[in-house]
Amino acid sequence: MSTNILMPALSPTMTEGKLSRWLKKEGEEIKSGDVLAEIETDKATMEVEAVDEGFLAKIIVQDGTEGVAVNAVIGVMTETKGGAVEAPKAPAKPEPKAPVTPKAEPAAPEAPKAAPPAPKTAEADRIFASPLARRMAKQSGIDLSTLKGSGPNGRIVVADLSANGAPAAAPAPAKPATPAAGGAEDMFAGMAHRKVPNSSMRKVIARRLTEVQQSVPHFFMTAHIEIDTLLKLRAELNATSPKDGAGAFKLSVNDLVIKACALALRRHPQVNASYTEAAMILYDDVDISVAVAIPEGLITPIIRKADVQGLPAISRTMQDLGARAKAGKLKPDEYQGGGFSISNLGMYGIAEFTAIINPPQAAILAVGAGVPRAVVKDGALAMATMMSMTLTCDHRVMDGALAAQFMATLKGLLEAPLGLLL
Repeated sequence: MSTNILMPALSPTMTEGKLSRWLKKEGEEIKSGDVLAEIETDKATMEVEAVDEGFLAKIIVQDGTEGVAVNAVIGVMTETKGGAVEAPKAPAKPEPKAPVTPKAEPAAPEAPKAAPPAPKTAEADRIFASPLARRMAKQSGIDLSTLKGSGPNGRIVVADLSANGAPAAAPAPAKPATPAAGGAEDMFAGMAHRKVPNSSMRKVIARRLTEVQQSVPHFFMTAHIEIDTLLKLRAELNATSPKDGAGAFKLSVNDLVIKACALALRRHPQVNASYTEAAMILYDDVDISVAVAIPEGLITPIIRKADVQGLPAISRTMQDLGARAKAGKLKPDEYQGGGFSISNLGMYGIAEFTAIINPPQAAILAVGAGVPRAVVKDGALAMATMMSMTLTCDHRVMDGALAAQFMATLKGLLEAPLGLLL
């Protein structure tokens, strides 16, 4: 007896994926819990474990195949080695329907013959001409009734006008050449290039961000934050960390920003929300998505209940999630969900930028680098380390006043960071 191995749904939104590679070969024995294959979703590469025991009798979908639909047959198992394999059944195609022959209409009664002399009918007066010939004749002042058509059934065409002195039709302007589908070769003809196929993740990023830009009304709010006190506190806390072991930690500025955002969201719960046509969804927990760059694109692992976690716990969790995100080893529940996002490009030296909302969330915070700047303190010029933060907001969820209040709270927490320890 054979059993089909199906393409699994590794997340609630997954409809297809890429079969990256098989970890078992045809003929190999399979035990329950063995890893059969690696499946690439739009977010990560996941391992598929066997739930039955037997032998991998046949591989249907080969390594590297993209766009494999959920529940499609990817392989076949048998109870015994060399057992008979039943070919997967293709879905039955609907029988083509026989064309319906229209019922013959009853013959119309024969019209009585007109007595001579017969009156002239509208049909007899009608002049058959192509629309273009009719228009050109009007422009040239030619009476179509004086012409004899050379087209089908005596239809007057443009050539008949030319024979009677009308100007020949001007050739239609040539349409600009457009590249054929997938026509990078045509578009970049003569330029040395290579094609890199889009990953599943890149395709989803392109589709989702295009949709959100077109459907969500964005507005932006920037605050400049002095972080010298924050940097001093970070150095002091890192100095208290054990050198090694489970309790060791190394705080980053991003860890402190995560904690500050979590506390600000708890004080302004309307920002920790999503819009639907029927109601506003307010989240009970403060779960923060943090953007992590990986070779295939971008993924947002989540710090769960960040408002009640201590800074060392946030730091250790973020380091673990970031490392596994780059290795493609995150589980779906570790990157799906979240009520608010943070994207930090400060480590790349980017001073200020804006980010696109990650739907269905209502806001994302773009964090720039801390740079020394001249500021005014007590009426005199001084130097301070300043960091720019820009909040992108869904105007359906919040208005400018609410976003400004949230940013003011966030600024206060980062400029007086002892509040992050309470």
